[in-house]
Amino acid sequence: MNDQGQFYYRAGKSRTRTCTTEPVPPQLVEADVKRFKPDAGRLTVFVVRKRWGDAVNRIDLRVDGVAPVTTVPESFVRLRLAPGRHQFTMTWNGVNVSTAVEGRAGEVRIVEIVGSVWAWGSSYTWEVDDEAGARKRAMTSRLIALRDGGR
Repeated sequence: MNDQGQFYYRAGKSRTRTCTTEPVPPQLVEADVKRFKPDAGRLTVFVVRKRWGDAVNRIDLRVDGVAPVTTVPESFVRLRLAPGRHQFTMTWNGVNVSTAVEGRAGEVRIVEIVGSVWAWGSSYTWEVDDEAGARKRAMTSRLIALRDGGR
């Protein structure tokens, strides 16, 4: 955490830090969010980004084309959305990768951004099948944003 309330990630002993673009919620709020409570009138979606090969890039996350949340490694976001089907798009270096997330009011869904960063390039995909693993990875990640979406 820096003086402006932004979270930064540093891989190992590297000097390179990847910082959030906005201040993050306080740790007291994060502790409550990590209880993964549903909202009776909304679909709750957690987007988790924590994999060993993902170490540097900022990735913009858009839901239904709405203004992005910029993610960093070892972070997660909680979104409260209208029930139904939503288009999730991540963007980095001009590349867009999308997936659909669907759910009803009162449901909690967890999806992951899975990245591999190597000297010769980066690739990112969506993982939607491992909610139990994603939940464990979220528990050791930093909450960087809370968003309540419409539609």
